[in-house]
Amino acid sequence: MLQMRPNCECCDRDLPADREGALICSFECTFCTACVQAMDGRCPNCGGTFSPRPVRTGENLASHPASTQRVHAKRPCPPSEG
Repeated sequence: MLQMRPNCECCDRDLPADREGALICSFECTFCTACVQAMDGRCPNCGGTFSPRPVRTGENLASHPASTQRVHAKRPCPPSEG
């Protein structure tokens, strides 16, 4: 099951699990659309590509809540418009 991290690892923007707008790599590194565009679509942690993170809502979110632990990229992220 995905951790559903609550924030962009670059700009710290909130990325709620019940809304679209988060992108993840295969290691679940999580970023907003603006930061991914600024990184040319490559994860600064692992070099992987991104996919849209699925949305978790309703009973699924209530039974399996999103993570509350905020994560920040291991490597510096480029500035974004976000």
